Order: sequence, then structure tokens, then C-alpha cells
Amino acid sequence: MAALKYAGLEDTDSEEELPPGWEERTTKDGWVYYANHLEEKTQWEHPKSGKRKRVAGDLPYGWEQETDENGQVYFVDHINKRTTYLDPRLAFTVEDNPVKPNPRQKYDGNSTAMEILQGCDLSGKVAVITGANSGIGFETAKSLALHGACVILACRSLARGNDAVQRILGEWHKAKVEAMTLDLASLQSVQHFAEAFKSKNLPLHILLCNAAVFGVPWSLTEDGLESTFQVNHLGHFYLVQLLEEVLRQSSPARVVVVSSESHRFTEIKDSSGKLDFSLLSPPKKEYWAMLAYNRSKLCNVLFSNELNRRLSPHGVTSNAVHPGNMIYSSIHRNWWVYTLLFTLARPFTKSM
Repeated sequence: MAALKYAGLEDTDSEEELPPGWEERTTKDGWVYYANHLEEKTQWEHPKSGKRKRVAGDLPYGWEQETDENGQVYFVDHINKRTTYLDPRLAFTVEDNPVKPNPRQKYDGNSTAMEILQGCDLSGKVAVITGANSGIGFETAKSLALHGACVILACRSLARGNDAVQRILGEWHKAKVEAMTLDLASLQSVQHFAEAFKSKNLPLHILLCNAAVFGVPWSLTEDGLESTFQVNHLGHFYLVQLLEEVLRQSSPARVVVVSSESHRFTEIKDSSGKLDFSLLSPPKKEYWAMLAYNRSKLCNVLFSNELNRRLSPHGVTSNAVHPGNMIYSSIHRNWWVYTLLFTLARPFTKSM
């Protein structure tokens, strides 16, 4: 076809030749799509064969992938000093025609964040992720950024946040990532973060409440609350309230609260069935780290459900997510017993 000839690749399969007005392109993560310039629309399936394809292998020596100001991928041939919007790997595409899975079985324990976002263009979307300098938060931030989103890494340590930013930029130097200070153990810090974010006059399409502590000794925050409860739940609750109007104005938008299956193994009601506030922020003599974690995760789920009920009519959805049993991250670092347990279980659990 003409497009391949321009790229120096001869057309060897007439059945795969595109109709007039069509062009073959690729996304940043290597999936082939087709642009119909006559009708000004795009689609994943080949207009004749109906096949889906992706490019195979790395770019040839001397080639580099870039993105223009409109978010469209183009390629630079540094050896021959030219640029083209045609992926030089288009001669080596492979078909992708899997049997359509049951939606409930589409992803499993081996799925990665990059696979979930495959083919998604998040250009123009803005995401805030708490605790994004490590673990699940970092992998999520990286995946969203590599698919075009502008990502704010909200981290307790700005230095560690900036290190995470540099790691993402090392994978794609044009990624839109920034670190900002957010200490969920301080309601004043939460307020300052919200004010600083609003001052940027950015929309907010994704708010991912990910940061958490696990197995920490009893301590009170500067606000006089038990730290596990405040960091895992109350700080996020306050953050969402402060950014609610921005979320509404950015609709469709979503809030994702990282909870845990361990929310099932606790209770926050008293004997009469009413909410017992003393269980949420217990005194030292009644504190058990695992139970405090479970209660904070139950609060996450209840909060997410109620938030969705209130905001979904305004175009803002909320979901709580269980990331996986004993997924190997740094959350267990606060006590050597948990570290040992997670280390022994690591061969049988999902990695970052």
C-alpha cells in the first residue's frame, strides 16, 4: 500500500490494502488503529479484513518514538534525518483476534496495569494519586502517565516523590508527571495540598486514594487521632470533600479507593447496632494494629459506596478496589513479623 511504500516497505498482501482515504497508525503502546480521513473517524479493526493487529518487536536502530502537540505518535529516523507518522514496524504486525472473554473473566491475577490500559489514550486527563512514590501507587501513576495522562504524585515525602517522577520520565521523557506534598496524617497538610492543586486551575478526572499504613504501632497524629484510621481513611475522606467541586466540574470523573478484603474481618458497631466511634480511633490499651487496619479498610468501602450514591448523578463515580491478597509491596515494612510473612508468601503472590 502507499503508506507502507512511503515508509520503504512494499505491499505484499493485496487483501490487506487499505481503501482510499484510510491510513494505518499505531498507539504509544504498539496497537494498530485505522483512520478514515473521509469520515473523520478511527477504529481498531482493519476496514477490509476486520482483524486487529499490534506491532511486534522494538523500533529499528536509529529510530525514536515521539508525540506531537496533538498527542499523536510520530517517529524520528535519526540516521536518515526524517520524521514520519508511520510506524516502521508496521511490516511486522501480528494479529490479535482472541475469543471475546466473559467481562468478569477478562482480567485475572496475571494482568498488569499496562495491559488493562492497552489501547487507551488518556491525553488531556488529569489524575491525582496518593502514596504514588512506591508500590501500587507508583505502578498506577507510571501506567497512567505512559498512556498520556497528566499525573500528580501526592506523596508525604517530596524527595521520594521527585525520585518517582524521575523514574517515570526515564521510561518516557515527555510524560506529564509532577510530585506534590501530601501528608494524610495532617489535616492541615491535606488542606494545603487541595489549595495548591486548585491554584493550578486543572481539571481532575481521576482521584486515586491509594496511600495507606499497615501494622504500625499505636500513635496519635497532630490532630489527636489514631494514625492508621486517619491516614487510611479520614485523610482521604477530607481530601475528597475538598476536591469534590473540581471533580464535579471535570465530569465524567471518578474516585478510586484502594481498600482490602480484610474489611470483612471486623466491625465498627456497638452491641445495639449503632456506629461506635471509639472503635475508629481507639486508645493505646485497646489498639491492635491488624484490627485497626481492617476497620480503616471497612471505612474505605462504606465511604466509597456512599460517595458513589451522592455524586454519580453529577457524573462522578466512586469504586473501592481490592488489589490482591498479600500483594508484595512495602506496606508491611513497619514490623518484622509482617515482613517475614510477606517474604515467605512472595513466591505465591502477585508482584508489583
